[in-house]
Amino acid sequence: MRSINSADYQKVPRPVAVMPKAFAKGASTGRHSHVRGQVLYATSGLMLAQTDSGAWAVPSGRALLIPPRLSHNISMHGSVQMLTAYVAPMAWRRIAQLDCRVVHVSRLLDASLEAICEEPLIYRVGGRGGHLAAIILDEVSRARTAELVLPLPASGRLREVCQTLLADPSLHADLDGWAETAAMSRRTFTREFRKSTGLSFGSWRRQLRHLHSLRLRAEGTSMKSVAARVGYRSPQALAAMINRTRKA
Repeated sequence: MRSINSADYQKVPRPVAVMPKAFAKGASTGRHSHVRGQVLYATSGLMLAQTDSGAWAVPSGRALLIPPRLSHNISMHGSVQMLTAYVAPMAWRRIAQLDCRVVHVSRLLDASLEAICEEPLIYRVGGRGGHLAAIILDEVSRARTAELVLPLPASGRLREVCQTLLADPSLHADLDGWAETAAMSRRTFTREFRKSTGLSFGSWRRQLRHLHSLRLRAEGTSMKSVAARVGYRSPQALAAMINRTRKA
């Protein structure tokens, strides 16, 4: 049986080392980083990841790419089964960017991650393990991005507004109210928010509510309760918002 201690995978003399692991509902990794990059694949459940620059939802069938040495925290919503491919820094530079992103997991990538766990951790480079590792790297390099990101301002009053909404996405203050909270004019707040996050405030808040709704649903919360807890009067209004967010 393979180790479930991530430290055991950081110095493996192979470009890819895959660790299977299960987490209970409500578990959290705590803030940490790794020498290697990570392909964090949720085979069941939902993971929420956060760094200083943003938050990402990782539902089943998706993977989060985390660059080497980037500090992050992962929280689990519902029982989570995951496969984590730890990728050596040199290989990571060839396949991925130096920022986080959520990607779609192809059937070939899914099968290759599962299959390489049947091989020795130090697999033969010219054998089945080496071929599977090459497929994993190739599939990650061509994976399509899934838009499940919530960028965060680096610091200051805008970040405080975002942290307040992260704690309670149902808060109903309008744009003028949040601008006043940040001690800015509406025009300055709007301009600086887009500059800091790449999104309008309205788009950012819809994305926040979408991510929180995914988390609550993974925990078994009813759609009616989910809608109320993220600031919508009905499940139908929440569903309409999610559809708009997906099409944006």
